[in-house]
Amino acid sequence: MELHVARWKRYGHDRLYANLPDGIAVGWADATTGGITVLRVEYRDNVIAVLAQYLQNLTEPAPPYRASEAQAGPMLPPLTPADDLAVNPPGQSLRDLLAESGPRLMERVASRLLRRPTEWDSWRKGLAGERRVGAELNRLGRHGWRVLHSVPLANKVDIDHLLIGPGGVFSINTKHHHKRAVWVGDDSVKVDHGKPAPYARKSRAEAKRVARVLERYCDFPVPVEPVLVFVGVIELKVVATQLDVQVYQERQVSALAPLSGVLTADQVEQVYSVARHRQAWSQA
Repeated sequence: MELHVARWKRYGHDRLYANLPDGIAVGWADATTGGITVLRVEYRDNVIAVLAQYLQNLTEPAPPYRASEAQAGPMLPPLTPADDLAVNPPGQSLRDLLAESGPRLMERVASRLLRRPTEWDSWRKGLAGERRVGAELNRLGRHGWRVLHSVPLANKVDIDHLLIGPGGVFSINTKHHHKRAVWVGDDSVKVDHGKPAPYARKSRAEAKRVARVLERYCDFPVPVEPVLVFVGVIELKVVATQLDVQVYQERQVSALAPLSGVLTADQVEQVYSVARHRQAWSQA
């Protein structure tokens, strides 16, 4: 098995990562102490051999290596098609909800005749919004970004979109307010001057949940930033001065494309390999 070795220096660490040809890390060595950590036990011998060789060839030799499988974090089982979230289209959770609990034909006809708003209308509007934002995010693939949609968490909630790339990880919450005016303050959002909505607080909480999951399976810090994307609004006014949630309209998410310097290419692939695995989120 051919492994590629890449050196990584960040957050005070100096490491040599052993990666599979597809970029997935299977082990790493601390260039300062010489300790080797095996992330995938099935590649143990290859990892130790290739990293020990690289440690010996460093300009400033590190102490003799010490293999430490005990340091390896929890491992996910092999990815199966049923567990692969990469196949989810935008709005998959809402599509499933409408299919399982949505109105039947006669209910839809009655609602239209009576012009009576229903919870199903909200689901459909949300689905349309997630599709529009998803289409914009998918275009960022040519800039080295990976996108996941409808990432399921516990308690039957989900992350609308997860954007992973050289600029870090972004947990994206989509809000569809067609032809409405939206005002964003430091910790509240108002639609058409209505009651404050806890969008920012919920977005921060989701980002923290995402970071906990990713750092459980990755051996490096994974910063996750919360993002609110408003769809179909006629006005978006952001007056916040201390807001730690990024706010965009759907066509403005392209501003994330040039961001870089947070994750290496190898780290992007490692984070993506964890994030796309349904079982990683089963207890999130």
